[in-house]
Amino acid sequence: MKSVSPPFKPAWWLPGPHLQTLYGALLRQGPALQRQRERLWLADGDFIDLDWHGPHRAEAPLVLAVHGLTGSSDSHYIRGLQQALAARGWASVALNWRGCSGEPNHLPRGYHSGVSEDLAAVIEHLRAQRPLAPLYAVGYSLGGNVLLKYLGEQGGDSPLRGAVAVSVPFRLDQCADRIGIGFSRVYQAHFMRELVAYVRDKQRAFAQRGAHDNLAALERLGPLDGMRTFWDFDGRITAPLHGFADAHDYYRRASSRYYLGGIRTPTLIIQSSDDPFIDVGSVPPTSELSASTRLELLSRGGHVGFIGGPPGRPDFYLERRIPDWLLRQHGVEG
Repeated sequence: MKSVSPPFKPAWWLPGPHLQTLYGALLRQGPALQRQRERLWLADGDFIDLDWHGPHRAEAPLVLAVHGLTGSSDSHYIRGLQQALAARGWASVALNWRGCSGEPNHLPRGYHSGVSEDLAAVIEHLRAQRPLAPLYAVGYSLGGNVLLKYLGEQGGDSPLRGAVAVSVPFRLDQCADRIGIGFSRVYQAHFMRELVAYVRDKQRAFAQRGAHDNLAALERLGPLDGMRTFWDFDGRITAPLHGFADAHDYYRRASSRYYLGGIRTPTLIIQSSDDPFIDVGSVPPTSELSASTRLELLSRGGHVGFIGGPPGRPDFYLERRIPDWLLRQHGVEG
C-alpha cells in the first residue's frame, strides 16, 4: 500500500530531534475547535471525558484520538488531527485519560501505559453511540503503546477498521533508561513534575470532598518527594496503584512490544530513529510484526514532531500522513 502523502522532509530550521520535539509543544498554537464534551462513566465509578468534533452523521467515519503522557485532548497534535480529519469529512473524538481533562478523577488509580481496559471501554461506548460509523483509532506515545497493546489483546475480535500509532515506547524499561541520558533528562524532569502534580491534585480533591479512604490510599504510597526517574515514579506510584508487583512487572506487562504479534487490524506505526524518548533498540524488527502491521521508521522527526515546511508555514506531516492512510484504508475496505 503506497503512501499518497509526499514523503517527510524535516524543516531545515528545526535541525535535530529536540527542536522537532519541542516546537509543537512550546511554540505551536493549536487550532481552535468547536467540540462537544461527553462524560463516560466507567464500571468502577470513575469517569473519562471525551471531546467530539466533526460531522454528526450516523455513517461518517469516526476516529478515536488518544493522547500521550501528561497530555490531554487539548494537546496540539490531537487538535491538529481533529481539524485535519474534519476537513476530510470525518468525525473524531478525543479521549482524555482519567484525570487529564482538567478535573481530578474520582479514584486513587489513574492511567498508565498499559491501561487497555479503559481504551476497550471507550471503544465499546463509541460502537454503541455510532453503530453505523466505521471506527478507527490513532494513538500517540503512551496512547500509541496502549492502542497497540489493545489490538494485540483483541486479535481478530477488534472492532477497529484500522489504527495508527506514533512515537511508541515499545519497551517501557528501555525507554525509561533512555530518557535519563543526556539532554533527554530535561524531558524526564518535566514529566516528573507533571506526574507528581497529578497525584497532589488528587490528594487535594479527595481532602476537599471528604473522600478519606481514597486519600488514605494515596498517602500509603509514601511521600512524593525525591522521585527523579520513571523507575522511581513507576515503582512507588504506578505499580502499587494499579496492581503490579513493581516497576519491572509493570514494564513487562504493559509494553506493547510483547503484544505486536497478535494484531490483526490493519495498523500503521510511524516512528523516528532519532526520537529522544525512545531507545532505538526497543523498536521491533519486521519479524515481530504481524502481516497486518506496517512500520514506517523515519531517520528524523523527534518525538511526535515530524515538522517540515518553511518557518512561516510549518508543515505538520502527521496531519497529512495519518488522514491519508486512514482514507486509503477506508477506501480499500469500502
